[in-house]
Amino acid sequence: MKKSFIIVLVALLILGSTAVWLFSTGANIKPMDLLHFGVIFLVVVFALFLGYKRWTSEKRGEPTEDELSKKVLQKTAAISYYISLYFWVFLLWLKDRIEFDSDELLGTGILGMALTFGISWLIIHYKGLANE
Repeated sequence: MKKSFIIVLVALLILGSTAVWLFSTGANIKPMDLLHFGVIFLVVVFALFLGYKRWTSEKRGEPTEDELSKKVLQKTAAISYYISLYFWVFLLWLKDRIEFDSDELLGTGILGMALTFGISWLIIHYKGLANE
């Protein structure tokens, strides 16, 4: 119960601080900032979904982490790592062709890695694992 509450609390704090950051810039909102906020929002929704799943399984008396969930997490981490390496190569290639600030590039890369992990987890979780 404590872990699921912490996940929800951290997700809401991230969403709140991102909203404060977005509205404190005033009229200087760039399209890249809106894209970053959208990706952060998707990652927070994913974290809230995981927190809700964990909370409901705790209420039913099920263990929060079993062998299958650990295996899914391990497979997700491996696949998202390989995808994120190619994503960073793509971003570095794109930086040579388009004017990018270093902080925008770094922020986009980190958010892309988080989005890659979330999408990989959803696909592996709902598709299932093959007999390995």
